[in-house]
Amino acid sequence: MWILPLFGIVLGVILAECAVAADGADWPPGGWRYSATTASGVLSAIVGAMVALLGFVVTIGVLVIQQATGTLSPRYMRLWYRDRLQKSVLATFTGTFAFAFSLLRSIESNSVPDLGVTLAGVAVAVSLLLLLIYLNRFTHNLRPVAIADLVGRMGEDVFARGAVKLHDAEPHDGEPLPSRDPVTVVRSPRGGAIQAFNTAGLVAAAARHDCTFVVPYLIGDYVPPGAVLVEVRGGTSVPDPRIVIGLIALGPERTIDQDPAFALRVLVDIAIRALSPAVNDPTTAVQVLNHIESFLTRIGMRPLPGRYVLADDHGRPRLVLRGRGWADFLELAVSEIRDYGATSVQVSRRLRALLDGLLGTLPPTQRPAVQAELDLLRQSVERSFTDPAHRAVAQRADRQGIGGGSRPPR
Repeated sequence: MWILPLFGIVLGVILAECAVAADGADWPPGGWRYSATTASGVLSAIVGAMVALLGFVVTIGVLVIQQATGTLSPRYMRLWYRDRLQKSVLATFTGTFAFAFSLLRSIESNSVPDLGVTLAGVAVAVSLLLLLIYLNRFTHNLRPVAIADLVGRMGEDVFARGAVKLHDAEPHDGEPLPSRDPVTVVRSPRGGAIQAFNTAGLVAAAARHDCTFVVPYLIGDYVPPGAVLVEVRGGTSVPDPRIVIGLIALGPERTIDQDPAFALRVLVDIAIRALSPAVNDPTTAVQVLNHIESFLTRIGMRPLPGRYVLADDHGRPRLVLRGRGWADFLELAVSEIRDYGATSVQVSRRLRALLDGLLGTLPPTQRPAVQAELDLLRQSVERSFTDPAHRAVAQRADRQGIGGGSRPPR
């Protein structure tokens, strides 16, 4: 968050110097000229206002952190502090501060940077407009359902981009995969979660050594220190382990950049947080299930083989990555919500509607996993609702949970 504001400070100082150098001639017009006292007062007020606004934005950030970690999901914080609008607001404030402060030193009794003072006023107007946009956006986007919509769309976009990349890098038919015995292994020098693969770099490195890299971990898995990070199979020479390790990003936590399952993880966290006894908000869980169903429908339409092979420009296999199957995504999406919402009629009915909808939408190859989850849901309802009448109500499918026109179970 500090890089763009620092750039704003540097840019503000540079623009102040340019304004002082450009000031003179016959511009600005006489109505826009200032006395030394007026210019000094205006710039001093701008400097103080920008510092106050920076403190205000930081205060909002602290409140967002408290709300996100308390009522949403701590995993959402990484998405929040990477928001471009927030960085732009901070950069504008710091740039306006640096611009006005730099102009103050050029004010003399017989020399006033009229152009710079005018531009400082324009920068304040732009800063106030951005502040209003910032407040409007975060006021609306901090609602759980808005965050669920944002995270769900991000996960779907990541999945779609990854599917296109994998399709474009498929090996040619008939190209054999490498033998199962690795020639050498590359071990992780430190522990961390796999955040991203530089697939183009890994494919190019494998092609240079005429070998194939096999990564035994899923994206998002935690790799302990000293574990086998990459298996090198075949090849005419041994690649430099430092180069291979540098093409795999390890960090303290998962990210959404190449891991659509992490987006699903955030959605589930928001739902089960709403189902905790301290919050007891099943309606929020039902709203999140709407976006989970959209996510699952998008993913279930594509085949998920569980292993992906990327080839070089000649169509030869160079990189083998593990992938999640449809059952893995489905289990992640519904199992915890089913367990934590077992006593909620609203959640049980919405889950039933979700699974019924998947059965009617997805191709036949994906339906056994859905049917298995339906059986688990039925067993959960039978354990939680001992009264036959209440059990029959909880087993009905309802897309709104309660009040949406329930349908008897098939």
